Amino acid sequence: MSENKTKGAGADLAMMALDDIPSPKADAKEIVALVKESGRVTGYQLSDGRTLNKEEGVMLARQGEIKGVGVASRNGNEYLKSLPDGTENNNLSNLPSVKN
Repeated sequence: MSENKTKGAGADLAMMALDDIPSPKADAKEIVALVKESGRVTGYQLSDGRTLNKEEGVMLARQGEIKGVGVASRNGNEYLKSLPDGTENNNLSNLPSVKN
């Protein structure tokens, strides 16, 4: 299997794990850091400097205010997840952490 087909299959699986893939507005912000407490993600820092909790992040993403993310859920809790684009350095898990 070629490398492109492998990446495509992984991207397809990642997209299927998302509950919602909002369409971002032209002026949508990016997530630049994760807010963590005791090693757990509790929120997101946006490119305009705002810090949001998970619920606010999900709400804004659904409104098209945050780009590059989809909404996923685990055990009834919704959170944001990077959209697969073939670039590792912009994945949420690779972003720096900040304290709220």
